[in-house]
Amino acid sequence: MRKDLPRHWHEVVAAVAVRPDLWATALRQVLALAPSGWWRRRPFLPLPDAGYLAFRLQTMYGDARHPPAPDDVVAYLEWCRSHRQTLR
Repeated sequence: MRKDLPRHWHEVVAAVAVRPDLWATALRQVLALAPSGWWRRRPFLPLPDAGYLAFRLQTMYGDARHPPAPDDVVAYLEWCRSHRQTLR
């Protein structure tokens, strides 16, 4: 597993998996945050840039190594969805 992946990624995935209303938003955000050409580099996953992820974790939790809380990710996706609807 890559160092920059959240240690508890499976908990985040599980929290989103039980929310089908957020699946499209989650996919949209994963692809929006993935660096260009992510499919050409190992691990061939659309993961956000390690520096960006560290910055977001630092500003949220005060520690760049703190794993994102599943509830925080769900709240972020809900915000993204509502913000997108507001822009329409």
